[in-house]
Amino acid sequence: MTDASAPAERRALVVRGGWEGHAPVAITDLFLPFLREHGFAVETAESPEIYGDAGLPARTDLIVQCWSMGEIAPEHSRALSAAVRAGTGFAGWHGGIVDSFRGDLDYHMLTGGQFLMHPPGFLDHEVRPVPGRAGHPVIAGLTGFRVRTEQYWVATHPDIDVLATTTFPADRDRDRAVVMPAVWTRTHGAGRVFVSTIGHKADDFDVPEVRTLTERGLLWASR
Repeated sequence: MTDASAPAERRALVVRGGWEGHAPVAITDLFLPFLREHGFAVETAESPEIYGDAGLPARTDLIVQCWSMGEIAPEHSRALSAAVRAGTGFAGWHGGIVDSFRGDLDYHMLTGGQFLMHPPGFLDHEVRPVPGRAGHPVIAGLTGFRVRTEQYWVATHPDIDVLATTTFPADRDRDRAVVMPAVWTRTHGAGRVFVSTIGHKADDFDVPEVRTLTERGLLWASR
């Protein structure tokens, strides 16, 4: 007998693959137990072709994508955008979400930003929550923290909600320091999108603040 008062199980789809330098399977595996502990039935897919499944929006509350570079068929990109517009959440980190499917405008209109470059190697740098957004559930209670990883320079849309930033210092390439979005959210129709630029390697998530804001972002984005 089914308990009608019990909450319906949510469903998460984890799409992972593309460039192996971002360890898409190993890093997404870090978050599968978390999702299950929070009541998600989790499905994994190794191709963006799954976005073309006509039943995807109805059965999926959250899509977590870790797919760097590669290509996506235009019809699958449009289908993903339509699923999020209909209410499916979309979330990811680093190149798995903002260095995906370069040149696909529909996709980049969905994410609200695109990776352009990073300085060579791993850099020690600070990530600072935006003071005016301190009450947002993704960063509530967090303070500035340091990471040693790739520092992403991104092009972003004016309609994103920037939750945390990082600063590129003045150097031979720029005559002044530049504050860059590092974590943001946006809405896309009825759906929510979460992006963190942190997460090139698995031990980036050993930093407690990185792990916390990423987990919160997944939950925030979900229907």
